[in-house]
Amino acid sequence: MIIAIDGPAASGKGTLGKRLAEHYGFAHLDTGLLYRAVARVLMDRDVPLTDQDAATAVAQNLDVSHLDDDSRLRGAAMGEAASVVSAYQPVRDALLAFQRQFGEQKPGAVLDGRDIGTVVCPDADVKLFITAAPEERARRRHLELLRRGEQAEYKTILADIRRRDERDMNRSTAPLKAAADAVTLDTTHLDPDAAFQAALAIVEGKHS
Repeated sequence: MIIAIDGPAASGKGTLGKRLAEHYGFAHLDTGLLYRAVARVLMDRDVPLTDQDAATAVAQNLDVSHLDDDSRLRGAAMGEAASVVSAYQPVRDALLAFQRQFGEQKPGAVLDGRDIGTVVCPDADVKLFITAAPEERARRRHLELLRRGEQAEYKTILADIRRRDERDMNRSTAPLKAAADAVTLDTTHLDPDAAFQAALAIVEGKHS
């Protein structure tokens, strides 16, 4: 069973993906970490994010064994950097096979990202598109960064989120959009528990 979760930055899809995976005993992959890891390697090597060939080479040889353990991948700056390299088709091609292979795990897998239901796993059993108002997403991200001890301005985060939305939705390569057969869940007015229960109800309804 494959559960595909898509949505814009800070919509809550990662938290939902993790909780659904724990609930069902499935493997979970935050595919955004792959692109963040590519960006991190480029930045560590002082290579411009605009160097598509270098980004592709990194993606083709990416070590995915410690994605969840690398705290550097979680910051706002790395999210912005990931949004740049994820627009390159060769980078996405290089990471596609790994994502699809991950989705084939038994008894199931949950993948969250921007193009899971449309490109990576178009035949997923359940597709969710998680969204929320930009202002609410900025508020959540602001609180998250403050909890981690990072300095953050709400207005800056909101501007970053709107810029990422614009880039992700309008890129020519795998733009962010809901799959035709996805169920949209707006979490603007839902706390994490309510969002999880709503998502769980959708999954159960689709799989019953």
